[in-house]
Amino acid sequence: MSGRVELCGRESEAGAIAALLAGARRGESAVLVLRGEPGIGKTALLDHAEAMAGGLRLVRGTGVEFEAELPFSGLQLLLRPALGCLAALPAAQRGALETAFGLGAGTGAGADPMLVGLAVLSLLTEYADREGLLCLVDDAQWLDRASRDALLFAARRLRAEGVVMLLAARDGEGSFPALGLAELRLEGLRPEAAAALLDRHPLPPALRFRLLAEARGNPLALLELPVALGAEQPGAFAPGALPLTSRLQLAFHGQVGRMPETTQTLLLVAAADETGELTAILRAAETLGAGVADLLPAERAGLIVRGGAEDTLRFRHPLIRAAVYQRAPLGHRLAVHRALAAALQAPEHADRRAWHLAAAATGPDRLAAAALEHTASRARERSGYQAAAAAYERAARLSADPAERARREALAAEAALETGDLERAGDLGRRAARTDAARTDTAHAGAAHAGAAPGVRARLAQVQALADFWKGDYPAAHRRLLEGAALLDDTGSAQAAEMLIQATHTSWYLGERQLAATLERLSALPLAEADPLAPVARFLVHLLTPGPEAGPDAGQGAGRSQPPPLGETLEAVRRRGQVSDQTLLILCGAALARGQDADAYQLATTLAAGHRARGGAGRLPTVLFFMAEGEVFAGRHLDALTTATEALGLAQDTGQRQWVSQFTSVLAYLAAARGDEQACRRHAEAGLAGAAAGVTSPGAPWAYWSLGLLELGQGRAEAALARFERLAREPMRHHICATRSTPDLVESAVRVGAPERAAEPLARFERWAASARQPWARALVLRCRGLLGTDEQAEQAYAAALELHDQDSRPLEYARTALLYGEWLRRARRKAEARGLLNGALEVFDRLGMAPWAERARGELTATGAPDRGPRAGNSHGGQSGQGGPRGQGGQDRGGAGAAAALTPQELQIVRLAAQGLSNRDIAAQLFLSHRTVGYHLYKAYPKLGVASRGELKDLAADLGL
Repeated sequence: MSGRVELCGRESEAGAIAALLAGARRGESAVLVLRGEPGIGKTALLDHAEAMAGGLRLVRGTGVEFEAELPFSGLQLLLRPALGCLAALPAAQRGALETAFGLGAGTGAGADPMLVGLAVLSLLTEYADREGLLCLVDDAQWLDRASRDALLFAARRLRAEGVVMLLAARDGEGSFPALGLAELRLEGLRPEAAAALLDRHPLPPALRFRLLAEARGNPLALLELPVALGAEQPGAFAPGALPLTSRLQLAFHGQVGRMPETTQTLLLVAAADETGELTAILRAAETLGAGVADLLPAERAGLIVRGGAEDTLRFRHPLIRAAVYQRAPLGHRLAVHRALAAALQAPEHADRRAWHLAAAATGPDRLAAAALEHTASRARERSGYQAAAAAYERAARLSADPAERARREALAAEAALETGDLERAGDLGRRAARTDAARTDTAHAGAAHAGAAPGVRARLAQVQALADFWKGDYPAAHRRLLEGAALLDDTGSAQAAEMLIQATHTSWYLGERQLAATLERLSALPLAEADPLAPVARFLVHLLTPGPEAGPDAGQGAGRSQPPPLGETLEAVRRRGQVSDQTLLILCGAALARGQDADAYQLATTLAAGHRARGGAGRLPTVLFFMAEGEVFAGRHLDALTTATEALGLAQDTGQRQWVSQFTSVLAYLAAARGDEQACRRHAEAGLAGAAAGVTSPGAPWAYWSLGLLELGQGRAEAALARFERLAREPMRHHICATRSTPDLVESAVRVGAPERAAEPLARFERWAASARQPWARALVLRCRGLLGTDEQAEQAYAAALELHDQDSRPLEYARTALLYGEWLRRARRKAEARGLLNGALEVFDRLGMAPWAERARGELTATGAPDRGPRAGNSHGGQSGQGGPRGQGGQDRGGAGAAAALTPQELQIVRLAAQGLSNRDIAAQLFLSHRTVGYHLYKAYPKLGVASRGELKDLAADLGL
């Protein structure tokens, strides 16, 4: 499209778009969602943007109501001009996009769906090149789910690529969630603009007044209703008789009805087709008696327009398409779908053919059902899980055999679960279960068919359980998993073990009693020794702390003996075969719960590297949570901040509410550590929000620990103790945060003069530390004994604790103990001895940016007679971590922390990877960004670090221990 598109009354909206286009020419990216009712002017604004694009490159697409079952169809049509840049994408992204588009060369089968979104981001960046790019999508509410999710993922991660994305979506039709993206809601035109638009049609004054009142400033109504009135279509303008959209459709009905019959037939074929591909439309129309010459009347009337390459056509407005399809008799629509199915015989059109066969069916249809099942299978291979669910579900409805119907409903439920459509997955699972129950009842009545096999019924229970779990209904999820496993308990099958392992996860959120009972069932399962899940089960049954406090049932297998090392368990699994990533993640969490922090961190790091290599953005937040926990426990706060910040963004972009809750709570802890009360309370409140009735929020344990640490750091010991005691009670007392915060609870209890309130939690902690067999855990027990003991006992305990602490791997715990011991020595008037310990503690607290603790150490030093050095310059990010490499395993801080502290978490992450020698494109692939965004962050980071090149950066990174 060229030339200026005339707009009436949309000056401010046009100005906003002009500003975005100007930003794209400067290399800036932006996304804007235009929302409003049909006819309000969204398409006109897109046309205006296209006309004003100038030298910007352009891609434009439209969602089509009838194509929502074809995965990535909308995205493929949108990106068709940019596909020449595919070769520039990293191999994994290129393979995922080729597979998604069915281009034949793709190798991305089964990839994380978000990898396609990352590929879209990279492709838009490449196509934008130096000129910039305008991406326009009309009727976005009708995009197929796979296209929508990939496009939104890319939109949320646009930063500095010179890409402007304008997405137009209707109100109240379909669903186009755009959380976090800028929106512009279009209202009706102002009265003067509406009157000016209506001036194009001379009308009697009374009728003009009525039309202005009825149109309510809707531009399409102002343009089309006068045409309907002139054509004597009174139904289109009966006062108050119909909603405005219906009146507009009725107006279009009249325009279509005036076309020759063969033209109406051809329009109906075009309306039923989802691509606008002229060749297929004409081939199908020919069998119904219409040909290419019948396009002319519709084109002259402005009902359809040809595409840019003359091989496609589209309706001037989506309401025209709807009017054409809805006004046609049912028999005509069925005939058109049959004709389209017959016209789409080529293998590459198999999916479209299947859906047209289904649309033409009037009852059970074995051929259409089988074709749809093949379509669903292909969709799953292309990560089009929503489309797969729709195809399986429709195939089930077309199945005459109850067994086939139940099987396809189960497959539909599994596919829906993979999309994150929890409501639909649960509904489909329940429907399949009812189908199976009906078959079982029939069998009991003497029919030939029995109910589904136990394995199928267990799969259905598992699908419903996972849907319940991700909605936050942990009790229902746990119950379904146990019921499903009970169907297979006697078989000792891997499926039963997998369900009980998942039930271990759900019971974790319910309480210690439920966890103990689940572990007991897992330990009793007769798994074959050669099964790779057998070592997993043996590791998990040690999850609870040994001793009577682990619960009345814990003694028969759930925790009496020592847990094996995680490394030995993983090696045993590898010798037997493979287990799912989900099982490995549960092992990772269990290892942290048992104090095997280093092994758990190594496993999480390995899994994260694999997900990054495969582009698994959707699966990465779970892994990063365990990495962030390990970094917090090791006192590597800057690493933890970087990890949690990245993971929170990914969780938000992929709609994973559980991990949003968890990571905001981890950020609350880091804010508490540095004394940022406002940020701590804000993050903790977010972490506690959204819990289902009667169930603890996923982020609650970290939130309570954070708030307690904040109060303790600010000297409000009674408030701190109340927070820690909340953690020490059911249903959270077995959680990792409850265990790790026990030394804080003990310190709070001593400070308020109520050491007896720490007795029971400390006894549990001592049993846990004994079973964990970690030197740092024993050191924490000794610190607690030092707080509670007599003078002689305290000195012995503190000194022994310092001997066990490793200053390199866990500097924070060393500093906390040194501070307490230094305070004890100062009170004992041994000031010279106290100064050395307090100076060491202060150096760590300053380096980690823990202002409250640093001030406390500084105050104690002053009380010993040391000169007041004043507070060290603040560190908004939590200080330098003191590791070597991007995820260093130990190492000393080499000074210069202030330079690294000036970086944002994302800048720090990018700088670390750049210092390793990774290119901008490699970094972009790892962090799910565009390479231009990576370059932008490096451009901002170099001046902060005082470097000008990657070579200098590498040397500086080594000096700073990055």
